[in-house]
Amino acid sequence: MQNNGTNNKRQSIANFAAIKTAIANNEEKLLKELLADQMMQALEKSYLIELAQLNNNSAILETLKAIPLDK
Repeated sequence: MQNNGTNNKRQSIANFAAIKTAIANNEEKLLKELLADQMMQALEKSYLIELAQLNNNSAILETLKAIPLDK
């Protein structure tokens, strides 16, 4: 039986993978939906920004830069 913490961690990993895929596919609308009301740690945010810079999509970069940091 899984505890709630394990389930939340799996959801978090799946969500992060979906965010990376949306960035790689230049899916700005989906990215905004996935990021709705989310905070992120600095390392995660910087990784996603670097990933987005590979595609050179300014709208996606601005969306990622606007994510608030989790303290």
